[in-house]
This record gives sequence, C-alpha cells and structure tokens, in this order.
Amino acid sequence: MGAVEALAKAEADKGWTVRATTVAAEVCPDVDILQAYQDQNTTVEPGLRWSKHPAAIAPVWLEKPERIAALARLTVLGLLVYSVIQRQVRLYLRIHAEQLPGNKGLAATPPAAVVLALFTPVALVQLWIEEQEVTQLSGVQSYHLLVCDALGLDSSWYTVPSAQKNGRDIQTP
Repeated sequence: MGAVEALAKAEADKGWTVRATTVAAEVCPDVDILQAYQDQNTTVEPGLRWSKHPAAIAPVWLEKPERIAALARLTVLGLLVYSVIQRQVRLYLRIHAEQLPGNKGLAATPPAAVVLALFTPVALVQLWIEEQEVTQLSGVQSYHLLVCDALGLDSSWYTVPSAQKNGRDIQTP
C-alpha cells in the first residue's frame, strides 16, 4: 500500500497520521512527506522497518495536542537513543576489530535491536537471608562487557562484588 492509499484509508477510517516536521504543508504536501519517510534508508530506519507497516502499531487515540506532541517527543528520543547505541557499538567494534553474536553468527555491524537482545539472558538476583545478602548473577558473557565498554557504561553492574563472595554466594558467569 502506497502513501496515498494509506492516507486515504486512514481518513476513511477516521484515523490520522502524525506528521512532525519542519517542512511547511505549502512547501511539501503530507502525502509527499509520508512517502519520503517510508522511502528513507538511514542508519536507524532499516532497524525500524516494522513500524512503517500500517498494521504494525496498534491505533493510539490521543485527543489532546499536548499528548500527541509528547508521544512525538518520546518517539524521537527513543530513536535517538537507539541510533546512539547502534553507532557507538559499531564504531567500537570497528576500532577494536571485534564482533558480537548476531542473528546469523558473528556481526561487526549489529543493529541496536540485536545489541539490546543480547542482554535478555542476563539476570541478577539479590536477597537477604538472616541479615546476610546473597547475590547471584547469571548469563553474563564477555561480549556483554564489550558492549559496556563501547557505550561507556560501568561494567561492574555485571559482576558480584568481591566482598560478597563468601562461599554462600553464587556467581554464574
């Protein structure tokens, strides 16, 4: 479905397409803006192809302009964070001649979605038993620490403090 059909269908369904741009409607019609958005191919856009399909995102009914503006700001902020993560990790991997596990083996230029998905098996559990703190860390691999270095994050989050390693605590790398 092209941009013209999407806009016509949205209008017929009483739906709207949010357009946040600095280009005036007199300079470039909405249909052209939507088509340009769908056609772009930058470093972030390929990772967000899913969002360009009309059925990919459930309808959101925001009646107040302030809420529409807030959603647009949050979306832009999310895209910015996504882009920075992807850029920094790829730059670090290139400079250090490293690779990360990807969807199809090792990758030197993983998208941010793959980088973030790498952290899903990591778990840190902390609990107190009779005033003794017990900490268990599992799922951490060397590539997690590599991503921390690439993003300038403190990798000590992914280690059990040495003062707590007293025989009762378990650390599973």
